Amino acid sequence: MRSEVGHAPIVKNLRWSDEAATQLFASRLAAQPGLRHAFIELRGELGAGKTTFVRYLLRALGVTGRVKSPTYAVVEPYELVDMTIWHFDFYRFNDPREAEDAGFREIFASPGLKLAEWPEKAAGFIPLADLIIGLKVVDDDARQVSLTPQTALGMGLLQACQPPPQERA
Repeated sequence: MRSEVGHAPIVKNLRWSDEAATQLFASRLAAQPGLRHAFIELRGELGAGKTTFVRYLLRALGVTGRVKSPTYAVVEPYELVDMTIWHFDFYRFNDPREAEDAGFREIFASPGLKLAEWPEKAAGFIPLADLIIGLKVVDDDARQVSLTPQTALGMGLLQACQPPPQERA
């Protein structure tokens, strides 16, 4: 059972100056054992780098082969020897109830890592995310990143992934 963080939201702000910084953070996050059962929301406008971040994270976790955006399929599953990963993209949803109609409740109740792009389009029908990663475009390469833990697991992931001072916003 996940416990919610019982205080005002803590938000850590970072700046990823390029894709190498995105990849470095994804690798740091992938090294955290708690990630195996986390739910992470990825928020940001089109082109902010949500799918790029997921690709780097999945590679760091050991996913080989093509990592594609689930925009049309809505969900892409990945099976590793020691974990299952579910990558959701709710962009095409017109009504949040589509998440329930699609039977995602069972997936969210099962073990494994869940990553969701455009989670606001399924609001009320998906569980509380452990960690929200918000991405804003600064320029062609740089991103302003906000990390907001919503559970004890999310707080642990945030604390374990503290970047060096030069990456902080």
